[in-house]
Amino acid sequence: MKLHNYFRSSASFRVRIALELKGLAYDYIAVQLTRGEHMKEPYAALSADGLVPLLEVQGEKLSQSMAIIEYLDEMHPAPALLPADALGRAKVRALAQSIACEIHPLNNLRVLKYLVGELHVADEEKNKWYRHWCRQGLEAFERQLARLPASGYCYGDTPTLADCCLVPQIFNAERFEVSFDSLPLTMAAYHACMALPAFQKAQPSACPDSRA
Repeated sequence: MKLHNYFRSSASFRVRIALELKGLAYDYIAVQLTRGEHMKEPYAALSADGLVPLLEVQGEKLSQSMAIIEYLDEMHPAPALLPADALGRAKVRALAQSIACEIHPLNNLRVLKYLVGELHVADEEKNKWYRHWCRQGLEAFERQLARLPASGYCYGDTPTLADCCLVPQIFNAERFEVSFDSLPLTMAAYHACMALPAFQKAQPSACPDSRA
């Protein structure tokens, strides 16, 4: 397997976590988003949407982190990243999508670059944008956790797809100095995850391109 990704990309980070949790070996191929490599050859020939991550596996090219993770979960069921029951799967997907579909799209690199480069938003205003939408999303995430049974992670006693999404979002939120006050369940899940080797190995500072 080959994973084309960028060390600071939340979506890439999600997939790295899933690969590490499942103990799957892969070739790490860096795509430098800040240099525009995702829009140039040779990567442009591989990726139809010009985004990361992209997983090359069994002669196929898979895009979109959530689809990649669910593919890995189906092909390599242990340890499972989604519960065995339909209701549990729906709850975990709801948590994951609260981050991947609600918080992340408003705050990813291309949106922030557009705010500054095209709309001429000042850096501090851009950072306020990030903090507003991220904090609002994390508060909604906390309310969801509060309605679920107590657990060691986001859902249940092992990491799931939801945790794969939560940890990268917290990493990015820390960079923008988002407040984590009054998010006890969210931060407890985050800290539980970061105590595990799989999450530590997948984090941005452990990636080869973090030093590039």
